[in-house]
Amino acid sequence: MKEKYYISTAIAYTSGKPHIGNTYEIVLADAIARYKRLKGYDVYFQTGTDEHGEKIELKAKEAGLTPKEFVDNVSGVIKNIWDIMNTSYDKFVRTTDEQHEKIVQKIFKKMYDKGDIYLGEYQGLYCTPCESFWTESQLVDGKCPDCGRDVELKKEEAYFFKLSKYQDKLIEYIESHPHFIEPESRKNEMVNNFLKPGLQDLCVSRTSFDWGIPVDFDPKHIVYVWLDALTNYITNIGYDPDGSSEEFNRLWPADLHLIGKDIIRFHTLYWPCFLMSLDLPLPKQVFGHPWLIMSDGKMSKSRGNVIYADDLVNEFGVDAVRYYMLHEIPFSNDGVFTRDLLIERINGDLVNILGNLVNRTISMGQKYFEGHIENKKVKEEIDQELITKVQALEAKVEEKMDHLEIGAAIDEIFEVLRRCNKYIDETTPWLLAKEEEKKNRLETVLYNLVESIRICAVFLFPYLPQTSERILNQLNTEDKTFAFHENSIYDLNTPEILFQRIDVEK
Repeated sequence: MKEKYYISTAIAYTSGKPHIGNTYEIVLADAIARYKRLKGYDVYFQTGTDEHGEKIELKAKEAGLTPKEFVDNVSGVIKNIWDIMNTSYDKFVRTTDEQHEKIVQKIFKKMYDKGDIYLGEYQGLYCTPCESFWTESQLVDGKCPDCGRDVELKKEEAYFFKLSKYQDKLIEYIESHPHFIEPESRKNEMVNNFLKPGLQDLCVSRTSFDWGIPVDFDPKHIVYVWLDALTNYITNIGYDPDGSSEEFNRLWPADLHLIGKDIIRFHTLYWPCFLMSLDLPLPKQVFGHPWLIMSDGKMSKSRGNVIYADDLVNEFGVDAVRYYMLHEIPFSNDGVFTRDLLIERINGDLVNILGNLVNRTISMGQKYFEGHIENKKVKEEIDQELITKVQALEAKVEEKMDHLEIGAAIDEIFEVLRRCNKYIDETTPWLLAKEEEKKNRLETVLYNLVESIRICAVFLFPYLPQTSERILNQLNTEDKTFAFHENSIYDLNTPEILFQRIDVEK
């Protein structure tokens, strides 16, 4: 049996259409999922939408819709954008799904019966957009530390989860599993800012609004959004307190929760404690990825600097947008989006380095050999230099991907593509073609190029899936292995332009 790999994104909140900063996460997860499939893993990739809470109830009212009508619309918009970005998720989940709601009620009851949930009264400073309570000391200039908006004093009866009960156990787990929270800076932030000062018990129900999953043994309470939302990672793969499915036992624990750095607290403090309460193993890794921001700061409608992925795809194409997102955001620092840099990357990397290489090579194959290319093995020293570089690519990409350094993995592939372009300049096929006695040498050179391009196209598949398929189609091959083969036979198809150069002036 193949080794399993379970990757999830955070589920997107259905308050509105996701901008490119929100969309980055699903593209990043897709690249990791596709890479793991390429490496032979049995991948399960889950994403979806988070659909309950006071904020949704208010937005639905403003729109003159029921909450369910509102979230049906927005969830559809989110799924459509995930599909536009050509993401290969296995399951798109919704927290309004009947099965999820039923299991959440069972989870709440199990925690209550265990004594981990108790009834009390909550008074605190509440931020409706973030659906979070804060203490006075946590506010920044009197406002919500996450979003900067106003908070209001709220007091209501509520059920609480005994977060404090699991504090020492969680600290011990984080210390004994150094890669549980990545990158390191996020782990330090969680431990120093939240864990060491002491965890406070967590409010896990609300009575001041209706849009949520009712606590079945006390229906005036609804399950608070974080207990509802976080459990999606287990409810949708067959977890049941009364007896879980074979799928759950096979897939859990998740190998990677990929989430934005702004919600890492919920995934590395609350979620592990919930799982400990349920006597379930913790996910192997939680990666708090950086943001894709604008040059004038974080995207927001109030600033008027929001850009949507579908608009960019309509203008530049899906793989160009995927390339920018995956290449330009560093491992642990925020990446900046500008149209100028996107165009520069298209013209420089995708047109000049990749597109021209593929087009030139296939065109020469057609011109000099009517598309039929075999390895005549008329070798020179320079050939081995290229082949060695191609053969080293798998290990280099694997090392970067194992550390979730996606942009660096792409750089390794483009380094080989640059070497291929240099190899053309060094071997000068157009001069070899002028001498009949060098025909076999010419065919050897083109074979080396075609085989190198094939391998690069295979490695590009997780990042630029459409482009990868188009290259392999032009090469007329279904070979998706990583090794450099000496004895393949190619009958090339007609060359096509992969990316159009963008006229900056226009």
